[in-house]
Amino acid sequence: MNNDTICALATANGIGALGIIRISGEKSFEIVNKVFDGKNLEKADSHTVHYGFIVDKSPKSEVRSPKIETEIIDEVMISVFHAPKTFTTENSVEISFHGSPHIAKRILEVLIKNGARMAKAGEFTMRAFMNGRIDLSQAESIADLIASENEASRKVALNQLKGGITHEISELRGDLLNFTSLVELELDFAEEDVEFADRTALNMLLDRIEEKLKSLIDSFQYGNAIKNGVAVAIIGKPNAGKSTLLNALLKEERAIVSDIAGTTRDTIEEVLHIKGNAFRLIDTAGLRETTDEIEKIGVEKAKEKVENAQILVYLIDSNSEDISEDILMLKELMRDDLKTIICLTKSETVIASRDEGATKQSVDRIIENLKSQISNFKLISLSAKENFNLDLLKNELSHFVETLKTDESNVIITNQRHYEALQKSLESVKRVKEATTQSFHTELLAYELRYALEHLGEISGEFTNDEVLGNIFSKFCIGK
Repeated sequence: MNNDTICALATANGIGALGIIRISGEKSFEIVNKVFDGKNLEKADSHTVHYGFIVDKSPKSEVRSPKIETEIIDEVMISVFHAPKTFTTENSVEISFHGSPHIAKRILEVLIKNGARMAKAGEFTMRAFMNGRIDLSQAESIADLIASENEASRKVALNQLKGGITHEISELRGDLLNFTSLVELELDFAEEDVEFADRTALNMLLDRIEEKLKSLIDSFQYGNAIKNGVAVAIIGKPNAGKSTLLNALLKEERAIVSDIAGTTRDTIEEVLHIKGNAFRLIDTAGLRETTDEIEKIGVEKAKEKVENAQILVYLIDSNSEDISEDILMLKELMRDDLKTIICLTKSETVIASRDEGATKQSVDRIIENLKSQISNFKLISLSAKENFNLDLLKNELSHFVETLKTDESNVIITNQRHYEALQKSLESVKRVKEATTQSFHTELLAYELRYALEHLGEISGEFTNDEVLGNIFSKFCIGK
């Protein structure tokens, strides 16, 4: 693979002020020189920029002595990077051109015609990994950085790119490797029955590794919330104010608001950013018994969304005289790992009715009824229409993310593959501890130690296979 010279558009498809095409490989300068009317790039210093034109030199006609016609494709700036101080550690060139999709297509065509080939998805980053420029966790963090949609996910991805998780794991793995070497040495002297690896010191190291692995594993819930956003299901009976609340939080008319019950029949999902964190707000169909087949499907979808949500925002109309159905629904939906916020909506009408001396059921009675029958919920009285107490709701959402933090460590696991490798590593470490405490045979101890090292090495890519690599890099953009 690395013998080829590859090229690809590095900027997004579409019209823009500028576009960039990347070329990487041993023959980068040679190939670009064939299409560049400017300085000889093979003689140019590394990390320099040069002005000129990209041209297409093609035979004009099919005769014995074809005349070469030169067609100018675009006026460009070309950046030159000599190996090994490049992203891929190979000779690399970047062509900055006027951001027309047609111009990009023409430049790629002449590069391919002169010896380059189109890069596969993630091939530039894979070359950086294969050539030792970055490890696998750093490669994955590049994809996370590109995909980051909020400040928190950007910071976490950038820390991973700087080698955050690799640094955490490599020191522990290095110590464990030293012990493994000593245990392996014992196998060579099995007949002498000697012990090179201090079992007490080994157990102390295993305790330290186990503690660190548990800490990293526990951080995944927080990391997943940062990377993918927190799923927030907005639930309630018809006309409780779900769509009004969604529109108020987003500050736009995203959902249709109507006094007609059952207006929302499908789920509406939008992302809200609060204090650098993303929340995936899901407006659902009103929960009620209905004979309408389409509305029934919407109600079932609403319940499914709650099952996959991390936060339930359940709305109850403050003017309700009977909330027995709401309580039954809350009991059905609530679970231990689901943060529940109950919002008493349309507060403005209750306040007005009190001012007029109305005798309808008070909010206090609703609250008393709720507290007597369900537990573990946060209660907020709000008016989305009047923007009353929306900040309290936002603060509760933001506070939920903060509660997921496990310690002061800067390393946060956001990647499912890392999470699974850490879990396997933890199980392996536990088996090694069992082998040492129960005085298992040295050969079995060595086997368990090698297994633990392998799982720890999966994170950085020291132990992996082509199928895993293909799956990881196939998710990258072409050109990255």
